[in-house]
Amino acid sequence: MTQMASSADAKDEGLVFHPMDQFIVEPLFGAGPVHWYTVTNVTLWMALSVVALILIMVVGTSKRALVPSRAQSIGELAYGFVHKMVEDVAGKDAVPYFPYIMTLFMFIVLSNFLGLLPMSFTTTSHIAVTAVMAMVVFLSVTILGFAKNGVGFLSLFWISSAPLALRPALALIEIISYFVRPVSHSIRLAGNMMAGHAVIKVFAAFAGVALISPLSVVAITAMYALETLVSFIQAYVFAILTCVYLKDALHPHH
Repeated sequence: MTQMASSADAKDEGLVFHPMDQFIVEPLFGAGPVHWYTVTNVTLWMALSVVALILIMVVGTSKRALVPSRAQSIGELAYGFVHKMVEDVAGKDAVPYFPYIMTLFMFIVLSNFLGLLPMSFTTTSHIAVTAVMAMVVFLSVTILGFAKNGVGFLSLFWISSAPLALRPALALIEIISYFVRPVSHSIRLAGNMMAGHAVIKVFAAFAGVALISPLSVVAITAMYALETLVSFIQAYVFAILTCVYLKDALHPHH
């Protein structure tokens, strides 16, 4: 009976800490249900990401100098990094679409980094945000593929180098994998960002326990370092996959 009572008490009390509470979408003004037009914490931090992007890429590079400022150096490094990625992965034909990929990369990486600030909100941890970006990429490259190649774009699904008997089955697999692209594209980013921040919150909950507080601080520091790396890598992966999909749209026969 005592065990049952203690179990019931523990169940009523629940967790002392709730690592997923940091991902709750809340209205900025007042309380109540969240609608599509409600200004929320997600809206705020997305807007801050856009402001940071403008400050770095527009304001920071407006007064270009031979000896660059810090903002200009960051802008030039990001520009060169993404431009080379687009050329290497998608080819020179994809350079006209570089501004979109550059904007996409910078928005994601800045959203990820801002999410590491105390009391902030990681917008890229929400599938609603990443799914919209992934769907825009998917629809854009699909429309571009048909616009550039016409019906020839469908050759992307027909593996001419495979034996004839296997081609229909392979075509079906290619079609399924093509339409799964926006799902994997969005879940990969949101899942990685959510998992890392949840782990940090779990370690932070143990910081108040005297016996393991030093270990908790070390773990949090290590996780922050890892999350900083993951924040950049996930933005890079999202951008490079966009380049791969763009290459398929421009050169479906390759």
